[in-house]
Amino acid sequence: MKSTAIAAPYRRIEASLQGVLRRLQFGSGVVLLTYLFLHLVNHALGIGSLELAGRGLLIALRLWRSTPGTVALYGAASLHFSLALHTIYRRRQWTLPLAEWIRLWAGLSLPLLLMRHAVTTRLASTLYGFEPNYERVVIMLLTSGTQGLQLALLAPGWIHGCLGLWFRLRHYPLAARMRPALLAFAALLPLLSAAGFIQMMRAVEAKNVLFRAPDPKLVTHQFALESWRHNLVALYLLLIVGAFVAGQVRNGFERRRLAKIR
Repeated sequence: MKSTAIAAPYRRIEASLQGVLRRLQFGSGVVLLTYLFLHLVNHALGIGSLELAGRGLLIALRLWRSTPGTVALYGAASLHFSLALHTIYRRRQWTLPLAEWIRLWAGLSLPLLLMRHAVTTRLASTLYGFEPNYERVVIMLLTSGTQGLQLALLAPGWIHGCLGLWFRLRHYPLAARMRPALLAFAALLPLLSAAGFIQMMRAVEAKNVLFRAPDPKLVTHQFALESWRHNLVALYLLLIVGAFVAGQVRNGFERRRLAKIR
């Protein structure tokens, strides 16, 4: 009786803390989903023209490279990833529904795909003054043969974010009524984005600029940028595997402790 009475307040505190963490995870996820939504819309503008997509890109750069935008985006990304590591560490069993496995795959694969893109755009801009536009980015992807990777970037984060948002909102009657429309929108936007990117590639090829010399700033610092990418990937995988192994070790100790009590 006494031990139960003592443990009850701790359980209430833990439940309250988990509620706060879930809200932080949801809030940071909404910021990242907003970023992905605008990125996909920006690519979809390429259906109209390369110039239209370029104007959209300038607006997006002003938003996300402003001080509030940078803090919001990278703060949300860091927080969301930290909470993902916390979830992996605390999980006691891995028997999950198919939708959860898809969401987990999408969430964990997105950073691996994005690192090449982020290093050759944002990091290259910050460290070496490379200013991306769609023509430069498309030329770089076509000459390096990684245009397929760029198209693959469109799906995982969007799937992860949409599933996470749906899991949070599906109990509301309005969300349930709007389910067909939401599903159609979630499927259509990446397709439009891919179509826009393909149209931009065709526009670049039509201008006969495919074999133009790559940006000299990228050529000069290519080795350093590749080193950044490899190091980021290694660190990312180390953190994921470390959180999983540490969680399994903790689960093993907990099972042995419970077995002794019994």
